Amino acid sequence: MSETTGLSIPTTTLADGTPFPLIGLGTGQPKGPAGAEVVAAALREGYRLVDTAAQYGNETAVGEGVRRSGVDLDEVLVATKIAGGDQGRAEARVGFQESLRRLGLDRVALLLIHWPNPSRGLALDTWRTLIDLKEEGLAQHIGVSNFRPEQLQELFDATGVWPEVNQIQLSPALPRQESLAFHAEHGIVTEAWGPLGGREGLGEQFALRKVAEKHGVSTSRVILRWTIDQGVVVIPRSSNPERRRENATLDGFTLDDADRALLASLDLGEETAWDSREHEEW
Repeated sequence: MSETTGLSIPTTTLADGTPFPLIGLGTGQPKGPAGAEVVAAALREGYRLVDTAAQYGNETAVGEGVRRSGVDLDEVLVATKIAGGDQGRAEARVGFQESLRRLGLDRVALLLIHWPNPSRGLALDTWRTLIDLKEEGLAQHIGVSNFRPEQLQELFDATGVWPEVNQIQLSPALPRQESLAFHAEHGIVTEAWGPLGGREGLGEQFALRKVAEKHGVSTSRVILRWTIDQGVVVIPRSSNPERRRENATLDGFTLDDADRALLASLDLGEETAWDSREHEEW
């Protein structure tokens, strides 16, 4: 909790009992000095989880923002991801070392495999390297991004280790119930990317606007409330301080069964989500 702003962010719990923020800062866009200042400001406001990736090209800015913030490094949870081109037993270690160099850190709180990229056949080797990096203390927690249940099962069957987090495309338009159930069964925390549904045009949907008007809040706040109510972590992006505060201040209203029924009507179906058996990013 930030003493200067009063911003208080709820937490969920990782499989080992570690508290983990339900609301973090996404950083897909900010780069350079401006990006560093966004990260620094968000941390001063009370954010503690910052999500980046080698693929975003902004790890240097994120690391600089962490240092500029003045927040104790032990309180900041930086998450980054192994890019598709860095997959492999040795390659993932090299890629991660480069991420640490760009971030200017000696470890990260969370390390993920960005996409499974099945055509390369290297996800399992990469996962074994992440397990090693955790054992060495270089990554406090490890997980994946965009993995389907059967792809998660393959990692566990080969190593006996479940990912602690799976970051997936999820919003009221793509509620991903099968993945949520699988994650819950195996102690995997779900983290949502794209929770505001910009790709799906959620903001224009009448059902969502009706719920927002009922509670006198923005459609974004309704979506984020719906998401964290399920124990799903959100990492919305914003360079606007007022919007960041709004994104992290969700305790002034609650959704009831009627609200949830309206939001359920927005489900476009699992087949409209990006399918990681086919979509790959290197």
